Formats: sequence, C-alpha cells, structure tokens
Amino acid sequence: MGGKTVLGAEITRVWAILIHLQRLFTGQASCGHVNRLLFRQSTQGGWECPIQWCWASLPWSFPLRVMEQNIEVGVVGAGTMGQGIAQIAATAGHSVVLVDRDESALKRAMANLDRIFKRLVEKGRLDAVESGRILGRIRTATDLAACAQSGLVIEAVVEDEAVKQDLFAALESVVSGDAVLASNTSSLSITRLAAGLHSPHRLIGLHFFNPAPLLPLVEVVPALQTKDGLVEEMATLMRDWGKQPAVAKDTPGFIVNRVARPFYGEAIRLYEEGVADIATIDWAMTELGGFRMGPFELMDLIGNDINYAVTESVWKAFHHDPRYTPSFSQKRNVDAGWLGRKSGRGWHVHAAGVKRAEPWRDKDLGQDILWRILVMLINEAADAVFWGVASPEDVDRAMKGGVNYPKGLLKWAEEVGVDRCVETLDGLKARYGEERYRCSPLLRQCAKEQRGFFR
Repeated sequence: MGGKTVLGAEITRVWAILIHLQRLFTGQASCGHVNRLLFRQSTQGGWECPIQWCWASLPWSFPLRVMEQNIEVGVVGAGTMGQGIAQIAATAGHSVVLVDRDESALKRAMANLDRIFKRLVEKGRLDAVESGRILGRIRTATDLAACAQSGLVIEAVVEDEAVKQDLFAALESVVSGDAVLASNTSSLSITRLAAGLHSPHRLIGLHFFNPAPLLPLVEVVPALQTKDGLVEEMATLMRDWGKQPAVAKDTPGFIVNRVARPFYGEAIRLYEEGVADIATIDWAMTELGGFRMGPFELMDLIGNDINYAVTESVWKAFHHDPRYTPSFSQKRNVDAGWLGRKSGRGWHVHAAGVKRAEPWRDKDLGQDILWRILVMLINEAADAVFWGVASPEDVDRAMKGGVNYPKGLLKWAEEVGVDRCVETLDGLKARYGEERYRCSPLLRQCAKEQRGFFR
C-alpha cells in the first residue's frame, strides 16, 4: 500500500510538471513554477528530479486521466449548482457538456450563464472576447451519452441516494474505463454510492458550496474504494480551477455540515430557553462575532426545510447523538410552511414593507450568546480532528472557505484559550446534565498539555 501511495504521488508530480511545461511554452506559467515542481531535495542531500527514477516505475497505462489539462468535463444537473460547476470548469479552460433531461432547464441555465458573463464584462472582470470563449466551451445535452468523451463527470442532481446510484450506473455504461466519476453530495455516503459501480475505485466526492463560482471551498471526499492517488490528483485539479480543496473522511456531513450544526442548534436552544430573542442572537453573532449572517437569518436563506433535513440526517447517521438533535421549534416552522425567504416568512418575516424587530444591544448579553455558540462550534471542530475526519488545517480552511466564518475555529480556540473552552463546556454539562455538552477528548488533551492544534 505504501509503495502504491508513493508511486501515485510521484506520478501526480510528473503530470503536474508536464502540464506546467506546456503552460511555460505557451506563456501561461513562469520558470519558477516549473523549477519548484521539477526539483526536490533528496534524502541523501542535494537535489533530484522525480522523473529520473519514476519513469521506469510507471504502469503501462494510467488508470485514470483527470490530470490531463484538456479533458472534457461532464456536469449532470442544470440547476444552480450544476451551472456553477460548469462555469468554473469552462473558465479553467475545459470543454464542458452540461446534461439534464429537461431541455427547458438547460435553456434557463445557459441564459443565466449568459447574464452572469455579461455582468462580468460590464464590471471589467472579463473582456467580451474571453467571455465568449468561455461560454463557447459549454455545450448542452439531454442524453447521458453526450458524456462519452468526458474524462471527469460531476453529478449535481437531487440529494437522493437511489437517484444518484442509478445515475452513476447509467454513466458507467457510457464513459470510458479511465474516466473519473464525482458526486457533489453534501451528506450522502460516497462509499455507498461507489458500492453500486463495477469500478468503484473511480468514484470520489467533490462537494462544492453555493454559489460555487464565489465560494472557494471544495470538500474532496474519497470512498473506501477510491483508488490510491486520486484524492491528490483531484485536489490538484481543484487548485488549478482556483478552488481551495479540503480533504475529508467519508463520515456524515463531511466537514462543514458536521461542524456547523451548533451554529444553528445552539442558537435555537438559546432562543427556546428565553436567553434572547431572534433579532438579538443574530445581532450578537454578526456585530460582535463578525459572522456574515446570524444563524436565524442564515436558516431563512437556506430554507428551514432544507436546514432541518440536514440536521436530522446527521443526527440519524450518528445514531441519535444528542449533539445533533433537531429542534422542535424549527420543525414547527417547517410544518407551518414558514420556510424562510422563499415562503415570505421563517424565523423572520420577509414580506415587503414589514420592519424587522430591533435587537437588544446589550454587549454583555451579546458576548455571552456569542461565546456559547462559538465554544460549541470549537468543540465540534476539535472532535472532527479527533476522529480523523480532517486535519486541523483542512477543518479551518473548510469553515472559512465554505461558510465564510470570520476565523478558523481551531485558531480561534487558541486565541481565546483552549482551557477556557474546556471549562465552559464542563460547566454547561454540569448545569444541564446532557451529553450534548460533552467536551471533545482532543480539546481536553490540548488543555492538559497546554498546547494548540497546530504543531
């Protein structure tokens, strides 16, 4: 296994070198880029070129071809996310085929993309010629057979396991044996999706965040069956696309949808306890905490039905762990049809002409609200590292790049004091007697050893 991993890493470096050499000759890269890739420090001292020894060890043919710069990218699903992924891939220089069974959805998608690129031209971010070139790289189709030449196909269809499994089974009969299949799922098991394939080693999770062209994060999630080296190859490809990859283990919620649960759940808990009203909690998190949106405002934007469903799915997947218990208050909003902005009412009223309730701007109260929600977020982030879901670096990268948190949670913990986090969580658990507030073993260990998360 170790030899395969090393060889896979070296093959990835060789491909990267070849791609950068091509860019060098076309004026798209500097000599420095190539030099940094071409030479590395030898374990015996001095410098060596990986091509020299790696070439003799290469297999007869590469099993997958995602590192080719000119691969065609297939995107299945022409909704908001599918459009965004198509835009990213085309902007990075790939030919893209956008597939959807609904012809009208494809027409809407292309019309939306046309409007987006016109705005980019108007703002001076692109010239008209380049805008035309990018749009010209995207073609549409209603039949999956259009993906026959695609080296990478990313699905962005409805979040339903059976639908995705059927789609991948159909794609496998269409694409070549060396094509990579990727799922944009935010919560389904990549391993279960891969299990239905004849070649499960070719499947991987690539979870983009909405709006995909603007938010930099992509969670790269391997299945248990994913071939050695594919994670590194896809992470490199995502960087080439201008994204920030974070590698996550195939566990419920991956990084962001797991770690972010207390942002909503603890805010609702504070409201249900009568600590503060909705407007005040939102104010504390935005004005004092620096978050882009307050938890209730964000739930209304996401949709209470969607947010509740994600919380419920994570709770069930973790065998009803009290940390993720869904809220009765949010369920009642869903039952009433108070879904948020899309229905005109959620936690807030969004009807035209209705004035928002004013928060109680008490800074002491606001700091208490901020700290209680923040310490729960920090605890969840620490637990994700403890269970090997992701590295400390990838956890912090994910929360900043995927949901626009003002700081990485683990860096934030180091700033406020890990021992203070442990003391607060122990106090909450003693007060309520609930496992919801149990302290992460890693957080407690860091406090005991008086160290942070980043060594």
